[in-house]
Amino acid sequence: MVMWVFGYGSLVWNPGFAYDARLVGFVRDYRRVFYQGSTDHRGTPEFPGRTVTLEHQPGSTCWGVAYKISREQDKQTALEYLEVREKQYDEKVYLDLYTDSSPKIPEVQDMMVYLATTNKEANQNYLGPAPLEEMAKQIYLAEGPTGPNKEYLFKLEDALNKIGMVVIYIFCSYIKSASVFLSYVFMAGVVDQHVQDLANAVRKYA
Repeated sequence: MVMWVFGYGSLVWNPGFAYDARLVGFVRDYRRVFYQGSTDHRGTPEFPGRTVTLEHQPGSTCWGVAYKISREQDKQTALEYLEVREKQYDEKVYLDLYTDSSPKIPEVQDMMVYLATTNKEANQNYLGPAPLEEMAKQIYLAEGPTGPNKEYLFKLEDALNKIGMVVIYIFCSYIKSASVFLSYVFMAGVVDQHVQDLANAVRKYA
């Protein structure tokens, strides 16, 4: 049986495992938020960084990348790798991937998705929401074994911008009005305002 893994954070630009196909799309009723503390990659126990998780929010969409893994050995290797890499994410859920804003039938069903819950007993690194400037300062200052927290944020911003360009390429021949297109892009969640706002706030410290 084929395995699909959905990436919405660093997996978007750096999966770290072998895969057969890469598909850009989105999940429904979840939004991406910088609410998870990172003490093993982008921060330390003394000064955690912030990484993204998914928060359930009806009506929202979260764009990312789905990876198809077919070979049994590749699946086993990917799972072993991800269980270590995503060890601070305390839950795996299985979601559907859509590649358009309105289809009734998903492109991929039951993708594996790692997320961090708000349960502080199971997830001691959960930080939750904070004022924008507070989160931006934390991300600007934090650094861990994988590198600076701000690098994670800027790479995510860049990866999502590239996803947006893919959507533009697909729809530009169908939508003649630039204003209508931009409205579609924002409504579909291609532009992640949370990520954009944080990236802009962090740049003020540079």
